[in-house]
Amino acid sequence: MTQLPPLSLLETRVLGVLVEKEHTVPDTYPLSLNALTLGCNQKNNRQPVIDAREADVQAVVDGLRARSLVIETSGARVTRYSHNVGRVLRIPGQSVALLAVLMLRGPQTAAELRTSTERMHKFADVSSVEAFLDELAARPPEAGGPLVVKLARAPGERESRWAQLLAGPVEVRRAEPGVPDAPVDLSVADLAALRTQHNLLVEEVADLRAKMQRMASELGITL
Repeated sequence: MTQLPPLSLLETRVLGVLVEKEHTVPDTYPLSLNALTLGCNQKNNRQPVIDAREADVQAVVDGLRARSLVIETSGARVTRYSHNVGRVLRIPGQSVALLAVLMLRGPQTAAELRTSTERMHKFADVSSVEAFLDELAARPPEAGGPLVVKLARAPGERESRWAQLLAGPVEVRRAEPGVPDAPVDLSVADLAALRTQHNLLVEEVADLRAKMQRMASELGITL
């Protein structure tokens, strides 16, 4: 099996959404283009938050179909889409669930992954999560190469995080046993995510301030 070329952020988001919704909303899976776009633009459980247009999602879906990662189903009323990640990458459902969360939420610890994948697969414990991650990280070149990488612990963190490699190399060094932690440079994706979080917090604070001012005005209180 040859290694897949790096996927874009929107391509990984589309695949992650299809895997997630297969388990969380089975009654409406496969997904229509509209449902898939809404899933990509969700504000909860997404890192970073994006605002993709249906036309962009359609273009990405067409590209993923060409790689057999997405399957199109022509229904009576609307075209629907499902993923084919497990078969193309030749990995079990447990590994597909782990990759989906990493694609949707960014780097996670094994403990976080166990919690985040609960609706897709219930892992017995953190050790079982780590076992599947180790398999994904140790895939030989003839099988397509590693699909995840264990990152060095960032300052102040107790556990190492894992990142998916479907979108290409991660700009953070690997964890090395016995080597003291060094400052970690943020990747472009991390910076974009931080900017998005900052903007959302600014909007929330402004909204709360406006509500407090209205309440104070109604009560005749000067803030």
